Amino acid sequence: MPVAFIGLLRKETIQFFRDRVILGLILWLYTIEVVICAMALSFDVENVPMAVVDQDRSVLSRTLLQKFALSQSFDLKHQENDVSVAERHLTRGEVTTIFVIPPGFERSVRAGNQAKVQFLQDGTDSNIAANSLYYAKGIVNAFVREQFPQSRDTNVVSVTRIWYNPQLTTANFMVLSMIALAGMMVGVIHPAASIVREKERGTIEQLLVTPISTMQLFLAKLTPTMIMGILSVFPSLLIVRAFDVPLRGSLALFLALTGVFLLSAIALGVLIASYSRTLQQALLLSFFGLFPVMFLSGTLTPVESMPVFLQALSYLSPLRYYMDIITGIFLKGAGWMELWDETLSLLAIAVPMLILALAVFRRRLK
Repeated sequence: MPVAFIGLLRKETIQFFRDRVILGLILWLYTIEVVICAMALSFDVENVPMAVVDQDRSVLSRTLLQKFALSQSFDLKHQENDVSVAERHLTRGEVTTIFVIPPGFERSVRAGNQAKVQFLQDGTDSNIAANSLYYAKGIVNAFVREQFPQSRDTNVVSVTRIWYNPQLTTANFMVLSMIALAGMMVGVIHPAASIVREKERGTIEQLLVTPISTMQLFLAKLTPTMIMGILSVFPSLLIVRAFDVPLRGSLALFLALTGVFLLSAIALGVLIASYSRTLQQALLLSFFGLFPVMFLSGTLTPVESMPVFLQALSYLSPLRYYMDIITGIFLKGAGWMELWDETLSLLAIAVPMLILALAVFRRRLK
């Protein structure tokens, strides 16, 4: 090989191993990232939050409920006497399935008559809804075979009612989740790239000698991304309309809460830019932050199906709360009274991150 080429190869190798950011990212992607994906991205539906309404209160109904309690597929969160009370849990998103055993259930089954049980299902995420119903009906059928092995006819019939997405169309959830992911990516990558570009060109030093404060520079970098992020919603509404996704709630509330969500994304972008020297590092660090936020948000896999420690980490993902907001407004017609909890959670993430981003941004510039 030519000596010049060997020298160039040696130089590039030394530069590569001196870049601690790149080395750290590679180590993360090939180790921790693989572990998180393997544990979080499961298509099995487990621990689906369920409310039960046992209006029969018989030995047979309690035995059936015990089957659900012992199943890994469901987590019995509430046991109510009134269906309307259980429906409020479903409306607030505390459960995604309601199982109703009507009065006279045991008497009908023992007499050989047809007995009906009812499932009320949140159809916002069609994949979770379909799998939940499949598992639930499987438990009921297995219970009947166990209790009445001699019976040839299934004398327990499951009646299903799907809320919010009766046809269980996948497009509704997918379109809304892609809008949420796009908002997160733009909110993180745009301010990070903007600030690092100034560093690479050397123009950020010129800005610092002008009569503007660090706070003004910080706000100037945030504002265009915020405006662009909110305006980008309007082209997305055309896509929403094209896929017949309903908008049952307030558009103004959606825009306002999108702004709150973007604050946390922008703060993460500024933090990334503060620690990046090149655009390449900024982009790699952006994806380093985006992947965990996306995996832990519940957009790909239900949070309830993840290991307990990953469920705890998911509370740090702003995308988790924004998904509840966007699906709530579009598919459920949720208003401020139903979404104030998610809004406060977003603010609890966004405000400290903005304060930290400003502090780091100011310190790194000095």
